[in-house]
Amino acid sequence: MTAPTAYLVLASQRSGSTLLVESLRATGVAGEPQEFFQYLPHTSMSPQPREWFADTEDESILRLLDPLIDGRPELAPATIWRDYIQTAGRTPNGIWGGKLMWNQTTQLQRRAEGLPDRSGEGLLTAIRDVVGSDPVLIHVHRPDVVSQAVSFWRAVQTRVWRGRPDPVRDARAEYHAGAIAHVVRMLRAQEEGWQKWFLDENVNRIEVPYPVLWRNLTEVVGDVLEALGQDRRLAPRPVLERQADQRSDDWVERYRAEAEKEGLPV
Repeated sequence: MTAPTAYLVLASQRSGSTLLVESLRATGVAGEPQEFFQYLPHTSMSPQPREWFADTEDESILRLLDPLIDGRPELAPATIWRDYIQTAGRTPNGIWGGKLMWNQTTQLQRRAEGLPDRSGEGLLTAIRDVVGSDPVLIHVHRPDVVSQAVSFWRAVQTRVWRGRPDPVRDARAEYHAGAIAHVVRMLRAQEEGWQKWFLDENVNRIEVPYPVLWRNLTEVVGDVLEALGQDRRLAPRPVLERQADQRSDDWVERYRAEAEKEGLPV
């Protein structure tokens, strides 16, 4: 049986998916995984800080976020869009890699509708039609949603999404229980979306909880390589450092205490 030639990491923001895809990229044989489906059609950019909070009018939150800037609409035909994704995500050995967040699935399906050779309906078919094959699906999720939300809230204020926090930009980040609660709800809705889809379309996937990924990164990467017919011994040592620090830990503890008193989501 021929091994798959593609994989797609399914996740929500700040779940550990970057740790996994960058480790896979470092092998040199597991594609060039990018978050291809994050770019909004009306700006050609990934969501800006305030767009994550578009359904709130709380000025105490919005004042902590960069103002919106204009972008350019995405005008490329669906076939050109697909060709770029298939080419940019592939290593010379033919393996393709990518990453998809639940909030990006609607846009992926809409863009796929413009392809002239659709093979059917539904998200799973859209993924296959865009990727060009039946990919290995890897679901990365973070059981501790409060820590995930704190990480997101800190990153969306500073716009530093990977690596160690920038001291200058991080100094402006402020704790805000309402903003963290908003993110907790958003992340829980994303995970519920994944779980419903898994059931609706009977989706086969590799499950990777964040604690397992963090503690057993090389083994997890080896498992994905093996599923792709590659040598698991190429799995590297961890290539990224843990971003959370004492400040994040303090915010998590503070939010949990307030959530218990105020009935905030956890």
